[in-house]
Amino acid sequence: MTSRASGSSPSESSGGDDARALYDTLTDDLLYDPAIGRATMMGYPCVRLAGRFLASYDDRTGCLVVKLPRERVRDLIDSGDGEPFAPAGRVFREWISIPAVDRDLWQAVLAEAVDFARESLGDRP
Repeated sequence: MTSRASGSSPSESSGGDDARALYDTLTDDLLYDPAIGRATMMGYPCVRLAGRFLASYDDRTGCLVVKLPRERVRDLIDSGDGEPFAPAGRVFREWISIPAVDRDLWQAVLAEAVDFARESLGDRP
């Protein structure tokens, strides 16, 4: 389980600029696939696969936000590695917010998000 320093905001504990730089680096690595591109979602930078949103970066909290199967979202919440993604109080059950800046975790969930998006297109890798 990853955790934030007690009493600090997600941006403070994650390093804000470092979190954004990690998001940019890891999503740049996905752009080798011509079906993956950059866009915005709810005003935040995101990446899409064939038009389907798969990940975003929340500048406000310094969190990676990814779309995954509901079961995986629950697993990440239960393990303490993720938090429900609930902009304006509405929980998105297939989206998870990852507050800890952890290269290995972010890289793994981004890969899972790409696979999940491909499955929804019927295009298994």
